[in-house]
Formats: sequence, structure tokens, C-alpha cells
Amino acid sequence: MTAAETPEKKSRKKPILASIALLALLGGGHEGYQYWTNGRFLVETDDAYVQADMSLVSSKLQGYVADIPVQANQHVSKGAVLVRIEDGDYRIALEQAQAKLLTLSRTLARVDAQILAAQASVTQAEAQLAASDAALHAAETSQARIEGLRARGVSSQADLDDANEALETSRANRQAALATIAGAKADVDVLKAQREESESSRRALQLDIDQAQRNLDHTVLRAPFDGTVANIAIEEGELVSIGAQLAVVVPDRGLYVEANFKETQLAGITPGETAKIRIDALEDHEIEGRVVSLAPATGSEFSLLPTENATGNFTKIVQRVPVRIELPEGTPGLRAGLSVVVEIDRRTAPEGTAVAQALQ
Repeated sequence: MTAAETPEKKSRKKPILASIALLALLGGGHEGYQYWTNGRFLVETDDAYVQADMSLVSSKLQGYVADIPVQANQHVSKGAVLVRIEDGDYRIALEQAQAKLLTLSRTLARVDAQILAAQASVTQAEAQLAASDAALHAAETSQARIEGLRARGVSSQADLDDANEALETSRANRQAALATIAGAKADVDVLKAQREESESSRRALQLDIDQAQRNLDHTVLRAPFDGTVANIAIEEGELVSIGAQLAVVVPDRGLYVEANFKETQLAGITPGETAKIRIDALEDHEIEGRVVSLAPATGSEFSLLPTENATGNFTKIVQRVPVRIELPEGTPGLRAGLSVVVEIDRRTAPEGTAVAQALQ
């Protein structure tokens, strides 16, 4: 009976094997067709992640934390207060600078009054000079007349002596008036120089006030844009150092994908191409992005300790180059750091590029 069943089993296996072979052929043909019509134009990588240009909130000043009005993972608007640093010292510095400026302003007002008084003295001295000139002219006329009368014997020698003395006195008075004018003008110049010096000090004090005001403003740290606060690394009462990272603000907008492609794939990538993006956290949800740019160097070149290949134990490793891909705004569920799979379609390369010309 066993011998009789053997040919029957063999006859049943033939159609099964044929069906399997046919299915394999059809499957292979379908895959080949898909590759020829579509797959060979796609450049794919799963070494890709959602990124965001996050803002690291740090302090420009040193001081104790007075208040933290936000909590971790809280959404904030642009300009919202994130951290307040005790501002007592900086407020006192501002008031001191303002007091110095007020004192100097009063000094400038006093110097201005002195300049006006000195200019009035110059005017008075000039008036005295004019009077001296008139007296000198009269003395010269009188002396000449008496000298003529004395030559004719009409006037006495005493009258001539008195006329000569009056002439010399008028000349001396004129010289004194000239000296008074010079002294008054010198006083004006000295006061003006003092005012210019005080004015320079006033500008310096105004800069001190501006700097003190800036320091006071920097005691309040605000959100640079709309986003979510994360990684708060301080507590109230803690001493903050200059430049210390206090928190991070992740923006609501401007998320992008950084895809790391192998150096052997770069020939098919150019800015402007369309990219299909599948996010692991959003199952069955595909996003269409656009290639924006390619990094100018491989990722290893930007590492803290770049690889030194000039060694005796060199092993060649395929390098990867970061490619930035723009995401459409308003895509729900996106978060920085999510893993994605990227497929770039070379057929969407802009006209005139090397990729488009190669496909043609």
C-alpha cells in the first residue's frame, strides 16, 4: 500500500512546487518592476531625526535666583518671564549712576552761568575800552592845542605839563582796558574748556547709566520665541554663574529633519528635491518634506574629537553627511529628537541641476 501511495504523493507535489515557483516568479517580477519604475530613483536612510533650533537660556549676570514663574514642559509665549535674578545690587548701581549724572548736570548749569558772567565781563571791558579810546582822543586833541598855544607864548608850561600828563594817563587807561578784555576772554575760554570736560564726563556717566540699566534688564530672563520650556536646571535661591545654562526653550515652529546619508548616496541628492518622511512615533503617517541643504563636511568632522585616519591601524568606514530637510508647518505630534525614515526622490530634482541632467 505504501508503494502505491508514493507515485500519488509525487504527483501532488508537482503542482504545489509549480505554484510556489510561479508565486516566487510573480513576486520577484513585481519587486523588480517596482524597483525599475520607482525604487531605483529613491535614496533612503533611517539614520535621521527631527531637529529644532532650541534656545539655551543662560544668564549674563551672576546672582541668586529670586523666582522661576514657569514649570518644566510648560508652553510659553515670546517675552514670557522664565527666570528672575535678585536685582538689588544692579538697581543700586543704576541709582548711583543716575545720582552722579544729576550732580554733574548741576555742575554744568553752574559753569554755564559762569560763562555768561564772564562774557558779560568781556562786554563791560570792551565798553571801558571804548570810553578809554574817547578819553585818549580828547587828551590827544587837548595836548596838541595847548602845545600850539605854548609855542606862541599864549599858554604856560604848567598847562602843557598837565596836558601831557592827561595824555599819558589816557594811554595807560586804554592799555588797562585792553588787558581787562584779554583777561575776561581768557576766563571765558577756561570756563568753556571746563564745560567741555564736564560734558565728556556726562557722556561717560550716561553710558554708565545705560550699562546699569542693561544689567538690571538682564536680571529678568524671557522666552525668545513661542515654545515649550524644558530641562530647567536651577532652583529658587541658587547662585547662578555667568553663562550657566538655566533652561531650554523648544520652538513651536521651524522643526526640520537632519538625515545622515552615506557618502556613496550623495550623488543623487540636491537641494529642492522632495523627500518622503515616515516618523516612527506617528505610525502610518507620511509627511512630504523638501531638501534644503547639504552639510559642508561629514558628521565626524564636527565631532569633539575628529577621527585621526593617519594611523597604522586605519580601517575605512563609510562616512555620513547631514542633509537638512524642511518640514511643513503645522504637522501634529512632532517633537525634537524623534526617529524618522527618509526617502528622497531624485526625479524631483530641479531642472538644470546635475541630478536632473543625469536622469535625462
